[in-house]
Amino acid sequence: MELETATLAGGCFWCTEAIFKRLKGVEAVVSGYSGGNFDKPNYEQVSSGQTGHAEAIQIRFDPKIISFEHLLDIFWATHDPTTLNKQGADEGTQYRSSIFYHSQEQKKLAEQSKKKMEDSGKVTRIVTEIVPFEKFFTAEEYHQDFYDTYKGANQYCSIVIDPKVKKLLEQFNSDVKEEYQHE
Repeated sequence: MELETATLAGGCFWCTEAIFKRLKGVEAVVSGYSGGNFDKPNYEQVSSGQTGHAEAIQIRFDPKIISFEHLLDIFWATHDPTTLNKQGADEGTQYRSSIFYHSQEQKKLAEQSKKKMEDSGKVTRIVTEIVPFEKFFTAEEYHQDFYDTYKGANQYCSIVIDPKVKKLLEQFNSDVKEEYQHE
């Protein structure tokens, strides 16, 4: 199996991890930090907004099952790409919308996907940055698999992440792994 890597930032990494780990063809999703100018940042440093990192996820996926383009379709549908440095109540550069491309092909596909989304009329001006991938730093262990660990016991999960998962199930149910299809 030849896996590819995608690195996306769509606000809180707890939200994006919960979405993308549910998809067929996705083998792994790791929450972390990308796009900053500080090596080995921790959550407190990134949350201060001083490191330049975005909360991001790194996805390992099988392109024979789910394409990079389709991952981007789901990315656009499950976060707000029109708000600069903000997703819901989460504000700051660490919550920006970003596609960190790993190849010129990913850059081309990301630019085409963004244009297609803008031309669709579904959203106003997209502020998502499309920038070269440089480094990814894995977030602390307690951030990994946060939604599945704490759903039902954490208000953020109930108020913010549950609606995103519900939207995924409504709009992309055929792309969702069987064990998650009836959440």
